[in-house]
Amino acid sequence: QVQLVESGGGLVQAGGSLRLSCAASGSIFRINTMGWYRQAPGKQRELVARITSGGSTNYAESVKGRFTISRDNAKNTVYLQMNSLKPEDTAVYYCNADTDYTPRWGQGTQVTVSS
Repeated sequence: QVQLVESGGGLVQAGGSLRLSCAASGSIFRINTMGWYRQAPGKQRELVARITSGGSTNYAESVKGRFTISRDNAKNTVYLQMNSLKPEDTAVYYCNADTDYTPRWGQGTQVTVSS
């Protein structure tokens, strides 16, 4: 059974920073792309950032220059460093990983940015 476990969410003031982590565990041969998505109340889930196994990244326009995605392949872990947070970044953040060509999702972690 493959699991993705997220951590690092919380409440922060506008302009602050948070770092999210997501560790994949279980019977995994290979992890391809890993990423972060978010869903705000009343909105659809959207891509925030993703990173390939080779380290190529792409970001949503709304977070470029503020968020940085990285991964540690030895630990099957992906990170999201979020700086200069804005109230509109408030959402549940979900980790996603393509493990052995099967998409997996974490349970989500709440990020709340107060103005």
